[in-house]
Amino acid sequence: MLNNPPGPTLLGFDVIWVGTLLAFVAAAAVMLAIYAAVTVRDPMAKRVKALNERREQLKAGIVSSATKKRASLVRKSDATEKMRETMSSLKVLQDSQLKQIQQKLAQGGVRKKELAFVVLFVRMVTPIVLGLVTALLLFVFNVAPEWSAFKKVMAFGAALGLGYKGPEIYLSNIIGKRTAAIRKGLPDALDLLVICAEAGLTVDAAFNRVARELGRAYPELGDEFALTSIELSFLTERRHAFENLAYRVDLDSVKGVVTTMIQTERYGTPLASALRVLSAEFRNERMMRAEEKAARLPAIMTVPLILFILPVLFVVILGPASCQISDSFVNVKPS
Repeated sequence: MLNNPPGPTLLGFDVIWVGTLLAFVAAAAVMLAIYAAVTVRDPMAKRVKALNERREQLKAGIVSSATKKRASLVRKSDATEKMRETMSSLKVLQDSQLKQIQQKLAQGGVRKKELAFVVLFVRMVTPIVLGLVTALLLFVFNVAPEWSAFKKVMAFGAALGLGYKGPEIYLSNIIGKRTAAIRKGLPDALDLLVICAEAGLTVDAAFNRVARELGRAYPELGDEFALTSIELSFLTERRHAFENLAYRVDLDSVKGVVTTMIQTERYGTPLASALRVLSAEFRNERMMRAEEKAARLPAIMTVPLILFILPVLFVVILGPASCQISDSFVNVKPS
């Protein structure tokens, strides 16, 4: 019975088997990309629902003047109530810290203020849990016996730091992504606001129109503009609606727009000309930011080029020659 000749090898690995595995991974990635492109969900569905809830809350808050009625608008679950009571009993709940977390949640697109208690409770409990698990694994079960005492103590400290800073890092990541998306669409939104202002629309109608037009291209910005339009329609002072917009968006450009809108409301200055100047400034800023990223690209690509691209080129170029040389040495019979 004849044995099948072995296939070409490179560094001890079968080239055909490795190529088959890479082809399978590439096919799976292509199928995943097609599935992600086909099953795109409407990003405005949840936001429209949240805005309708906010509209009802504002209506109820204006019609009702009783304090109990306004307090009932904030829906609190039993879990958040228990968390709040636990932190209050432990004397770890501070009003300044709670307001800061609520503002971060608003900047991240989370409308429920009671979730701030959840963030604070998780930040209090997670270091204890991770610290206990790490201490049990390292000091009781001795998972890493080759580690020295210093390494174990450092790992324990790293677990505590990760448990304390983890929720805050996650929340900051959400805020950064949302802020970047809003910054990207702000010049286009200002251009549309200028067109609406020159067409004779009121400020709240202009914000509503811009929110509808940019809702699919920039859903985060459309969400904020739609909520501002609702607050402009129902709040007693229009200045509070603009201040709420600056409160919810961690962006200096939005704060500049808010300041401009408040000044035009107070002094009656032309809105279209002021917004046109701001739009030009923001476009220049976006272009300068893009040029800065393009200038940094060669320096950033140096390390990936050395670590990932050049080795692949060497394998592709020298791989067949290495296989032929190894096969020729294997097939040489001793005399």
